[in-house]
Amino acid sequence: MPTEILMPALSPTMEEGTLAKWLVKEGDEVKSGDILAEIETDKATMEFEAVDEGKIGKLLVEEGSAGVKVNTPIAVLLEEGESVDDIAKAPAPKAEAPKAEAEAPETATAAPAKAPAAPVSASGQRVFASPLARRIAADKGIDLTAIKGSGPHGRIVKADVEGAQPGAAPAPGAETAASATTAAPAAPKPPSADAIARIYADRETEEVQLDGMRRTIAQRLGEAKQTIPHFYLRRSAKLDELMKFRATLNQQLESRGVKLSVNDFIIKACALALQQVPDANAVWAGDRIIKLKPSDVAVAVAVEGGLFTPVLKDAEIKTLSSLSAEMKDLAGRAKSRKLAPHEYQGGSFAISNLGMFGIENFDAVINPPHGAILAVGAGIKTPVVEGDEVVIRNVMSMTLSVDHRVIDGALGAQLLEAIVTNLENPVAMLA
Repeated sequence: MPTEILMPALSPTMEEGTLAKWLVKEGDEVKSGDILAEIETDKATMEFEAVDEGKIGKLLVEEGSAGVKVNTPIAVLLEEGESVDDIAKAPAPKAEAPKAEAEAPETATAAPAKAPAAPVSASGQRVFASPLARRIAADKGIDLTAIKGSGPHGRIVKADVEGAQPGAAPAPGAETAASATTAAPAAPKPPSADAIARIYADRETEEVQLDGMRRTIAQRLGEAKQTIPHFYLRRSAKLDELMKFRATLNQQLESRGVKLSVNDFIIKACALALQQVPDANAVWAGDRIIKLKPSDVAVAVAVEGGLFTPVLKDAEIKTLSSLSAEMKDLAGRAKSRKLAPHEYQGGSFAISNLGMFGIENFDAVINPPHGAILAVGAGIKTPVVEGDEVVIRNVMSMTLSVDHRVIDGALGAQLLEAIVTNLENPVAMLA
């Protein structure tokens, strides 16, 4: 039976996307791993891979089509022996895909209209399999939770189930998707768009339509403020030693084309602080806390229409120059929306620096599931009392927003103290 290729969810927050460009045409033979199309998500333009082999029987969505809902059929794949005539004989697709199907993995797949529901592994994770593999497994009585997938991102494909034997024991502790999912509390209902528009009916206004990124930002910030019990800790750091050390390093690194920013030192200071206070290197996971071993630090990058938080992984073991180069690369690709999901997902901690805009201090909103975010203000020459003297120092204000479910007050204070100590003793960060 012809298999429908559905609009994939290429990021966890994607609900719809734009089919920017087809890279195949009707009649083309494709195999697992071939790139079928370029799709613009709420965050980036990404490639869409095939998993099953076959022939493209029909393209259902034109290039440039915007607002294509996840799980909407966009093409039809024909198996060996099938023809275009078979498409008309196929049963009509459901009017609306089940909500659980919207939780697709990062790599897209071709899926039939009535594929068996994805099983759940022992760890409570969905086991992703191509629709053809699911169909074969159902026919042969094979338990997909007992099979290791060889497709992209571990997806189970046709070849994996063809050689498998029925009756394999499922992984222990497997449970249904329904029991593994906890329903989120309903959010309070805001005033309708029409009700708000009526308030301003007698004023001159302009309506700005929301793009995917702005919708996602609004959704996640609303979620963050409604569900995360924020509390705030404030400290200042004297940057005089850091500025001198930075000038010396930049002079030495000039021949290599490297120029370190204050933000590079802040990233390093936070990464080391997460190692010095390891209990704070954690995220909220609904019914548990997950503590990370490496320091994966996210950094907010402003882009047109919104922001990204690319993640610098293993930041505690990287040199200042390598952190600087990686941050420049990630920021550049963020501004052109070319980041892959794995480059802006994850991490336990984030940094938002508005000092370059002259902002002295502010409170940042935690990006779930992170445990904390550091809001960094501008360094300002300030009178400081040292002993019995008043001296002028370059002082930078910082606010640590903390998720109280993950980090208690005293632990948050220890983390912020470690960050300040690292910034005020920059040479020690290279030890």
